[in-house]
Amino acid sequence: MTQVPYAEALLALATMEGGPDHPPDAVEPEDFVLCELGDHDESAEHAGHLWSADTPDDQDLWLLWSGTGAHRVHRLDMLRLCPAVLRELATRTVTTCAFFDHHPGPHSFSVTDPLGDLIAAHVHSEVRRLVSEGDAPDAPGTPDAPGTFNGPGAPGRPDTPDVPGTDAP
Repeated sequence: MTQVPYAEALLALATMEGGPDHPPDAVEPEDFVLCELGDHDESAEHAGHLWSADTPDDQDLWLLWSGTGAHRVHRLDMLRLCPAVLRELATRTVTTCAFFDHHPGPHSFSVTDPLGDLIAAHVHSEVRRLVSEGDAPDAPGTPDAPGTFNGPGAPGRPDTPDVPGTDAP
């Protein structure tokens, strides 16, 4: 993981062909990226995708870095997309590699994300727990339900007085 060099990223986004209309919407001053390449040799650079350019030659903006701490070196580069595809005959699906051409390590369709899998498993177990307790986010009266207001001053809430101007629409 590394912090995106904000000023350099803004400049790259603003000057690239097919970049965003408003670069500050694409990157925040405190953004970080994770290496997306999966397992690869330490001599290879890490890489995080920053922007999919709207160009006919399929080039995207990537942040590449190596080293750690004070010895970390990074660069921003427009790189062509990897031409590899995975064809599954049984389902007739075609999955393209989401990495850049000549990337180190396996193609994106072969990379697993253990942290992402762990987070997804936790989210799913939490949703199951909430549903079994009748506390699902979509249940009426919960703060996440669309069109409801359940905060302080909510009409009919016994622990807070009604406050003018806080009625739900």
